[in-house]
Amino acid sequence: MPKIHFLCAAAVAWSLAIPTTSSAQIGGFIKRKAKERIEQKIVECLATDLECIRKAKAEGKDVKVKEGSEAATDAAGASSEGGASASLKPGEGAWANYDFKPGDKILFADDLTKDEVGDFPKRLEFIEGTSEIVEWKGGRYLRGTSNSRFEIRLAEPLPERFTLEFDYSGKTSSMYVYLDKEKHPQDYLVFYPYGEGGIEMVGRSATARVPGATGAAGDLYKVRIMGDGKYIKVYMNEARVANVPNADLGRTNKIHFWVGSSADNPSFLTNFKLAAGGKKLYDALTESGRVATQGIYFDSGSDRIKPESTPTLKEIGAMLKEHADLKLTIEGHTDNVGNAQSNHDLSHKRAAAVKAILSSSYGIDGSRLEATGFGDKKPAAPNTTPEGRQQNRRVELVKG
Repeated sequence: MPKIHFLCAAAVAWSLAIPTTSSAQIGGFIKRKAKERIEQKIVECLATDLECIRKAKAEGKDVKVKEGSEAATDAAGASSEGGASASLKPGEGAWANYDFKPGDKILFADDLTKDEVGDFPKRLEFIEGTSEIVEWKGGRYLRGTSNSRFEIRLAEPLPERFTLEFDYSGKTSSMYVYLDKEKHPQDYLVFYPYGEGGIEMVGRSATARVPGATGAAGDLYKVRIMGDGKYIKVYMNEARVANVPNADLGRTNKIHFWVGSSADNPSFLTNFKLAAGGKKLYDALTESGRVATQGIYFDSGSDRIKPESTPTLKEIGAMLKEHADLKLTIEGHTDNVGNAQSNHDLSHKRAAAVKAILSSSYGIDGSRLEATGFGDKKPAAPNTTPEGRQQNRRVELVKG
């Protein structure tokens, strides 16, 4: 019997000595397996290998995009503000067939300038990830350093006719924008950091590469989306990358962003602008005798008209040619930020610039046009919100 007791005691002692080593081994094994599972879900694809990227996404895997070179990653050189585009006038080059026109009622606007650097934007709804406001390329950007999700939330559901604009730069992973994440989890707008974007839906895809895109991650793109019911058009810089008449992406009061990024390969977003679509200019002008447009863009603090103003200028020119008896007063308006006299002078110069381009580029007799500026004296909305200030930065056409 003593022998039996001794063996039992030895067995107990041995079993008590095991857990420290065994737990460490089991823990290490679990960590290795977890890491393997994560790595198995990440697929590396070259930026130019679109088939690799699409296949990985279809299988529910994350994509890490590899660039061949970092030589062309200066975002300023690839933005819609720089390069060859900056020297073009409305109607020239690729802008000749550009047809994006922003909505006329501002629903949401945020350039992040009212938030503190280092904070998450107060007017965006944080969901997950690591993001903060930084100074970059002369502006304020939301920098993501991990896969992040956030939403623009509205008081009412997104209208059938809307436009959404923002600036985007990424490095390794893509970005998805959902109009109805709950009911349409597999139908979304997609943007890749090397210059491709469009719409992904169940069983079909409509994406295209921006002509002349360097293929290098890190370039800065102006993204614009125009929706009219199920008809969705998507633009990156001056290129239309998707034109789908039956894209059922749904509508809610939440616009959901999923942005791929990491500490070594951050993403950057800014200049969010959401607007409800409006009527044709002539219809609105006939109804009320005046119409405001958000579709004429100027360089900041300047009367230089940007080339993306082409669609609106083209519509005004066509309207004046079709209605030969129509005369217009072109009014320039600003918000109340800055010096009042400087704003007044700038608004007059901008109105004069619109008159000049309608005469020189669209053949409209100058005697049918008057130009004047009011600065911040005739606000269309209170200047107390970003949406109100954006609404007030406008050009109005008044029937003569």
